[in-house]
Amino acid sequence: MARYIFVTGGVVSSLGKGLSSASLAYLLKSQGYKVRLRKMDPYLNVDPGTMSPFQHGEVFVTDDGAETDLDLGHYERFTNISSKQSDNITTGRIYSDVIKKERKGGYLGKTVQVIPHITNRIKEFIKKDITNEDFVICEIGGTVGDIESLPFVEAIRQFSNEYGKSKTLFIHLTFVPFLKSSDEIKTKPTQHSVKELRSIGVQPDIIICRSQQSIPLDQRKKISLFCNVPIENVIETVDVRTIYEAPISFYNQKLDKQVLKFFKLKPKKRANLSPWKKITKIVLNTKKSVNIAIIGKYVNLKDAYKSLDEALVHGGIANNVKVNLIRIESDNLKNSEIKTKLKNVSGLLIPGGFGKRGTEGKISAIKYAREKKIPFLGICFGMQMAIVEFARNKLKIKNAGSSELDKKCYPVIGLINEWDKNGKIIKGTDKNLGGTMRLGLYEAKLRNNSAINKIYKSKNIRERHRHRYEVNNSLKAEFENKGLIFSGMSPDNKLPEIIELKNHPWFIGVQFHPEFKSRPLAPHPLFSSFIKASKNHK
Repeated sequence: MARYIFVTGGVVSSLGKGLSSASLAYLLKSQGYKVRLRKMDPYLNVDPGTMSPFQHGEVFVTDDGAETDLDLGHYERFTNISSKQSDNITTGRIYSDVIKKERKGGYLGKTVQVIPHITNRIKEFIKKDITNEDFVICEIGGTVGDIESLPFVEAIRQFSNEYGKSKTLFIHLTFVPFLKSSDEIKTKPTQHSVKELRSIGVQPDIIICRSQQSIPLDQRKKISLFCNVPIENVIETVDVRTIYEAPISFYNQKLDKQVLKFFKLKPKKRANLSPWKKITKIVLNTKKSVNIAIIGKYVNLKDAYKSLDEALVHGGIANNVKVNLIRIESDNLKNSEIKTKLKNVSGLLIPGGFGKRGTEGKISAIKYAREKKIPFLGICFGMQMAIVEFARNKLKIKNAGSSELDKKCYPVIGLINEWDKNGKIIKGTDKNLGGTMRLGLYEAKLRNNSAINKIYKSKNIRERHRHRYEVNNSLKAEFENKGLIFSGMSPDNKLPEIIELKNHPWFIGVQFHPEFKSRPLAPHPLFSSFIKASKNHK
């Protein structure tokens, strides 16, 4: 029988609800329980697929092709449990489903309202696709008090009454600020946040207090008294030096112990924190370092490449080096600046992206990496730009480009309107942008004795995709005659998945997003190999 844990946030956003949920999930899983993590987002977009990274950060993609919130990346990285389409929902999806049902006469002439129809749909999401999980942790995005999140809070209130209060636990994450001027920790914002939550019918069972420094016992007693929560359930989480310390911190604060106590359960086995201690030691204490340049359009926003940043750190962990990320904006990157900006860089990465802005800067940087023998990794759009660069400068096709960016170019990259996935044809379109890409897990077969074959130690791989345009396969022979090898192809040999350069220490482009499958406890082989090559670059 599943037990449900609902995680809400108050005072300010971006407190770390996702990281807290993921850490708790790891601790429960480590103690022998089966866990599932879910995210409910209050925005009206059906999914984040068409949102700018500046608005929402990274779009994370699951095996089954869902475009989701970046918190699902935290969930997967910390628990190694693959998320599904059924683990993320938005207000937009909820309302869309309810309106479609109403248009079909599904409500038998009733007036359709937020209560009970919207809240019922949210409760359906909470319970859907649950089989033998012991715990289902549901995180609600935004902050309590926002108009957008009210239906979700009302739904979990109803859910607790219907499913049973002994089988549902409410965790509220708040910010406890330190005022330097008065040298005081202030509990009032937490009190007001809990008051707001209680006013709409939800009494938190555990309060996690996020703070820049340790909260004195007297202040925690104050929170306990005014928020009607036992003192042992007022959990502090002080800012950690690395996110990989979070499971250790929550274990030391006995969060998992209090959760199990609430449900009258005991650990099936002892929590294993040794992997996190080992990783934390490497991340914090390693003296050797390597500089990796990320050249993209969204480098000014840290969350835009969240999984990518983490995957590079994982590659550093595998090689016992610290990875210094040099973020370079591609918009105004000029040829004359490239040598200076890449002077102390040991590896270059061009990430995924959409649209024309910043492409010429990326292409110039790829040319520099190719000619100067700097280890290069191109991901998705980064691989496509490597194809364009090679076509222009080695095949001498001066107007080579992508039909996504220029309809008049010679399209070495073009729009493909359908993809074959597991025997089914997935239709795409250049008119409807939402959910029409090649999304999710697709297979690729690797060329024997190629660099990528040696990295993966496999002939076939399955990786996650998120793109609308594909490499034009008609010039494959010309590319390979000049030294650019198509070392990974789709099973039907129609779609290039991986390219690599002969006579270069490490130059690989992949059409998929390997960062989505990298884990701190199991670094992705592609990133481990890339960092190793960069570490050895002179």
